Amino acid sequence: MSDPRIIIALDFASRQAAQALVERLDPARCKLKVGKELFVAAGPDYVASLVNRGYDVFLDLKFHDIPNTVAAACRAAAHLGVWMMNVHALGGRAMLDSAREALDKMPVRPKLIAVTLLTSMQDSDLAEVGIAGSAQQTVSRLANLVQDCGLDGVVCSAREVSVLRRECGSDFLLVTPGIRPAQAERGDQARTATPQAAIQDGASYLVIGRPITQAADPLAALDAVRQEIGEL
Repeated sequence: MSDPRIIIALDFASRQAAQALVERLDPARCKLKVGKELFVAAGPDYVASLVNRGYDVFLDLKFHDIPNTVAAACRAAAHLGVWMMNVHALGGRAMLDSAREALDKMPVRPKLIAVTLLTSMQDSDLAEVGIAGSAQQTVSRLANLVQDCGLDGVVCSAREVSVLRRECGSDFLLVTPGIRPAQAERGDQARTATPQAAIQDGASYLVIGRPITQAADPLAALDAVRQEIGEL
């Protein structure tokens, strides 16, 4: 079976709302992302239920804490059977190493990636919180740290994909939120790109939420994006 490159963001406030969409989708055509809102509302049992339905689940909780705490959280997430999880690269080398080492000991190892910068952040936001350099420079610096720590890849804006693909090579996963088909609204994402542009620049997986989840026909919207990136 092919490896779907579209990850649908289940950004819902309740299990019921998420499940109404999930039942219209197909695990052969997409993966799913569970973030903080749905995880808090529906709990880990719901994540496990999605795995049991055959979906590859990206658990997007951006763990960022002291190394031992993050390692324990990663182990707990792995027991849910998720396909991929993430931590925040700003946690630093010791935290990144601990997260990877925790998963390396699991019988079935999920993919582990790290967030570089949130796609809502721009250069002015970085300056305000005391981070020197542009968003692109910061993303590159953090991505190289993540790769040096042995993680599988990073979450990054599609606008940074081409640079990171050159810097980090072909095997490093680049998971890109902020994907908006040309006709869609940008929403609260500041650094966005179309699906076709992101894939051409070297993205591994595309995270797409509202353009699919709020469409009148979500499956048709999904297939339109799949056709745009050459999966159909």
